[in-house]
Amino acid sequence: MSIDRFTIPDTLRYTVEHEWADLSGDIATVGITDYAQDALGDVTYVELPAVGRQLAANETFGVVESVKTFSDLFAPVAGEVVEVNAEVVADPSVLNREPYGGAWLVKIRVSGGAEALLDAEGYKAHLAKIS
Repeated sequence: MSIDRFTIPDTLRYTVEHEWADLSGDIATVGITDYAQDALGDVTYVELPAVGRQLAANETFGVVESVKTFSDLFAPVAGEVVEVNAEVVADPSVLNREPYGGAWLVKIRVSGGAEALLDAEGYKAHLAKIS
């Protein structure tokens, strides 16, 4: 599989579990990558945590289900969930249409773990190894 067909924005950070994080100050906006939504297929259901939940980096915080399978969501950073994207819960298919736009999942007030995230080149290298 060619990783060149996937959008991987240089401005974001990534996990090996295929979440992305857009870091702005102490807030990380989190979603799933283009690679993840493609592997899942048509997304049909999203379960997200409650605002106020404390997360450890790499902790499971939700689930994405599709017609093919389901996948746990892993927190890319430690911190407190400060916002949840209700629009994605109401219309999970937005994850397939725009994984980096309106399909963000949660916003987390970061308390640690951001230094472990991959940059775009590191994520591309990871995808090349697993493809």
